[in-house]
Amino acid sequence: MDAVFDICYLSPDGSNIEPDDIPKTKDSVWILGKKYSAVQDLDRIRRDITSVIWCTYRKGFVPIGNEGLTSDKGWGCMLRCGQMVLGVALVRIHLSADWVWTPDTRDPTYLKIVQRFEERKQAPYSIHQVALMGASEGKAVGQWFGPNTVAQVLKKLIAYDKWSSLVIHVALDNTVVKEDIIQQCIVKNDRGDNSSTPSNVTSDWMPLLLIVPLRLGLSEINPVYIDGLKMCFESPQSIGVIGGKPNQALYLIGCVGDEVIYLDPHTTQRSGLVENKMTDEQKEMDCTFHCKFASRIPIMAMDPSVAVCFLCLTKRDFVELCTNIENNLMKEAQPLFELCEKRPSHWGPATSDIDLQNTSLFTEFEDVDRQFDDSDEEFEIL
Repeated sequence: MDAVFDICYLSPDGSNIEPDDIPKTKDSVWILGKKYSAVQDLDRIRRDITSVIWCTYRKGFVPIGNEGLTSDKGWGCMLRCGQMVLGVALVRIHLSADWVWTPDTRDPTYLKIVQRFEERKQAPYSIHQVALMGASEGKAVGQWFGPNTVAQVLKKLIAYDKWSSLVIHVALDNTVVKEDIIQQCIVKNDRGDNSSTPSNVTSDWMPLLLIVPLRLGLSEINPVYIDGLKMCFESPQSIGVIGGKPNQALYLIGCVGDEVIYLDPHTTQRSGLVENKMTDEQKEMDCTFHCKFASRIPIMAMDPSVAVCFLCLTKRDFVELCTNIENNLMKEAQPLFELCEKRPSHWGPATSDIDLQNTSLFTEFEDVDRQFDDSDEEFEIL
């Protein structure tokens, strides 16, 4: 547990130094749609960052598919970023936006969420499920995903998990269509057990995770998009951006000044199970899902291929997001994306590409013996 949580930062002479995660600045810090003061709220910023479910490379898990891969090191970073976005969404739906994790947390709802990302059979969002579903998007197991691919995969996987109580909408052609989203989110109360749905979520609105894949330049970010990207981070509905540096996926959770703040999946940790967090080993494994400090890069160092993510728990949230897009984002000289009431005529009718009867994906690796690495080696920083 200490290997993850009690990180010691030392200067060249061996003395303790303050980690350079949040700059000492008068600029506002924006993390997952919340505004902080870098000076007055530093402890709260770090507490909230640590509470995010941190997904990283793992090793020693059940072999995936015919390839027999037992680690996603070198190819799974974008898949892990997708898991982190979904983790934030599930925590906000089933716990709250202000929920706080500690090493002693044993909340059963939290455990139910984190178990969904473990490398085990039947975990709805394990690396196995994400990688195998990627085949439907033309990506073989072990092949690197882009932001749009991981968004499409999550959209398909969420349909198999009724407990999550979430709709994922992936915008097409830089265009958010209100009509399509409302048709997806306004539902009858027949989608399984909604007993865990918070009271602030209306019974006829399924919480929405809106993902908008974008290309903000050719080989690097076009500066004309920077202000719009900052507006996205500052939106109350923001749950970050799937993106990164060239050839290195990162979960971008916020911004300060002209820098973005991110969680990095490029740490290889052993696979294992949190289960009910009763044993020391399970407690240690739970701590591997939380990172004490975030990191920063200049916005201009980002890869131009991104996917901005918003969570609307209620219809009111969605209306507020649309108003914000119309009044601010779309008034930029070069808007990041468009918002329209109805589908463009040349798109054709909306169709579902998810076959809920085909559940073979969830049993493909069910009969494989578990081969978790039980060595004492700690994780590797890449």
